[in-house]
Amino acid sequence: GEVGSVHRVDLGDGRRVVAKTADTDLRTEATMLRHLAEHGLAVPEVYHATADLLLLAFVDGGSAVTPSVERDLADRLAALHSNGAPTFGFPVDTLTGRLDLPNPRIGDWPTFFGEHRLASMAEHAAGEGLLPAADRDRIDALVSDLPSLLDHEPTPALIHGDVWAENLITDGERVRAFLDPACYYADPEVELAYIEWTGTGGEEFFDRYRERAGLPDGVADRRPIYRLLPLLVHLRHFGEAYLDPIRETLELLGY
Repeated sequence: GEVGSVHRVDLGDGRRVVAKTADTDLRTEATMLRHLAEHGLAVPEVYHATADLLLLAFVDGGSAVTPSVERDLADRLAALHSNGAPTFGFPVDTLTGRLDLPNPRIGDWPTFFGEHRLASMAEHAAGEGLLPAADRDRIDALVSDLPSLLDHEPTPALIHGDVWAENLITDGERVRAFLDPACYYADPEVELAYIEWTGTGGEEFFDRYRERAGLPDGVADRRPIYRLLPLLVHLRHFGEAYLDPIRETLELLGY
């Protein structure tokens, strides 16, 4: 993986567990998994967590996303997103891969997403020499305009935060478990934009999600804004191949 390694461990009594080691604090992942489980999402049970070792229940399956899996995915995420909170953010700071996600509890969504997602990621990317100053200025200009661009007043909703095929365990009909969360309370459209960007869900997914939870007006216009977040995350994880897509997305948005 990007931040560590994962092994299936076969115990002497016939049980199987998953052992994960990483150069990040794995207690954060355990906290997220337990929070998602408490709110109804299917995740592997956490058996043990220290800073450098995470032991999880082994869940058998693959990563195939069939139309049936897409519909089941939509059902499960619509249910997850029905879990609300008074504010955006999370009880603790979390991670996406090896990158920090600051989670102050803030009631205003454009402020939270602008300052603590886009601006924060852009600042770190610039400091790491990955984002030129001119491109950071374009992102800063977008962040300044978010109150008018994100004016749909979403309710804080619990999201998984990193839903793509490799973070799903499926059996061809349904999702058996979700892995590697980067969760917080957000506009649920952040999750949907990521699923579209990764190609994890198509027409079957979005039709079913719309039936279960509905979608507000303007959702398509907001997707490029939300797409900037995973593009910045991938820029920091994987390098300059993601710089042109960031620039193209900013140009699409008029920046």
